[in-house]
Amino acid sequence: MADGLFPKRKPLTKADIKRLKESLPKKVEISSEGTKVTEHDEEITDVAPILESHKDEISVPLSAEEIRAFQIYASMLKEKNKVMNLTAVDDDKGIAMKHFIDSLTLCPYIREEEAKTKKDKLTFADVGTGAGFPGLPVKISCPELSVTLMDSLDKRLKFLDEVITALGLSDCTTVHSRAEDAGRNKKYREKYDIVTARAVARLSVLAEYCLPLVKVGGVFLAMKAHSEEEETEAGKAIALLGGTIEKTDTFKLPGTDMERTIIVVRKIRPTPARFPRKAGTPSKTPIV
Repeated sequence: MADGLFPKRKPLTKADIKRLKESLPKKVEISSEGTKVTEHDEEITDVAPILESHKDEISVPLSAEEIRAFQIYASMLKEKNKVMNLTAVDDDKGIAMKHFIDSLTLCPYIREEEAKTKKDKLTFADVGTGAGFPGLPVKISCPELSVTLMDSLDKRLKFLDEVITALGLSDCTTVHSRAEDAGRNKKYREKYDIVTARAVARLSVLAEYCLPLVKVGGVFLAMKAHSEEEETEAGKAIALLGGTIEKTDTFKLPGTDMERTIIVVRKIRPTPARFPRKAGTPSKTPIV
């Protein structure tokens, strides 16, 4: 991943971490009005040491304020997960590594796009965001982005709206829509500089979900566990949808033995009007 794309920040010391923890609210509560961060005696979720110990491995510097935001996000996620199935991974290390650090592996690619385009504010869409991954961690680390979190389940988006409010994030919105419907909507079609999806669907299916939303010249960043076979299989779909695979990076998720792949698909021409097909069709009948 690219180095030198980030502003230099002073590394956090143990004293900084201690002050950070002391500044945190002690609890998040669920009520009929939503999720609230409040002052109580119960200790908040502690993901700071895990984030701090691995941030250099993914070339993503994190300020004390950003780590504080991740702490609050993790606590809200764990509390909401008690009453709503948001994630199967809800221990501190799992949230920090498999959700936050994994999401932040996109940041060097975003910085590369910012350097290439020389735009002050790129538009970024996370398709099928679920509990907010990777879109919200990316927004926390790259606050200059204009971020759209898209999902088909309204209950998940209401939780994300609560997190956005609690963290005071600006220019970060949620959209209740299936990807196929959004891709045919003039409000969203070919409106984003960067579109991503972290999903179990095959690459050919993800391409039909995401490429219609990407501006010509923009990129689709596909996050996969492994992809060599899928890349070959998805070649026709990607070309048909107006894209080309620019590069593929495979690496181990820091602190784990889990393989991760990020596929950079450049949008080189408009997606034909007949794509995406109607909701449900891409997954049932992938382009081959």
